[in-house]
Amino acid sequence: MTSSRDKAKTVFVALLRGINVGNAKRVSMTALRACIEELGYSDVRTLLNSGNAVFSSVQGGTEEMARRIEEKIRATLGVISRITVLTAEELSEVVTHNPLKKVADNPSRLLVGVLANPADRKKLLEISAASWEPERIALGKSRILFMWMPAGVIESKLNVAVSKAMGDAITSRNWATILKLEALAHAREDP
Repeated sequence: MTSSRDKAKTVFVALLRGINVGNAKRVSMTALRACIEELGYSDVRTLLNSGNAVFSSVQGGTEEMARRIEEKIRATLGVISRITVLTAEELSEVVTHNPLKKVADNPSRLLVGVLANPADRKKLLEISAASWEPERIALGKSRILFMWMPAGVIESKLNVAVSKAMGDAITSRNWATILKLEALAHAREDP
């Protein structure tokens, strides 16, 4: 009989939507790590001060993990934040299969959107078929969206359209953060 200690751990990345943006939804990364650890996840590390966590678990089910972390943060810290969880493997696919990396020359203006529910992808089909020049949009695998906004996120009509269509069902990170998260996730995988 195999115990949970004998099972191989998988590395996951949790993305908290809207954490520490301005004065709203303030969460210390120490408190975030503690919440995730209290759920039984291990090797918890955070990146930046904007709600990015990497952790290990023998459990699967990213939707269930996201729900549990959301509930724990709400109960412990009194903060409501939509959370999306990816595996380190999914994050590596994002980095490897970025269709806009030849166009985007500023990593802070290339955003990767991650849908909480892959079924919501259909809400983006019309937006992705439209022309947004000089901005660009590309749907990635399953629940990934790439957005190039050369004039910046604040000035972006594309960002407004995506935000209106998706609401809190999407969270985004710039390309530089995605690369840092992938490096951190794979650092956790090394024996």
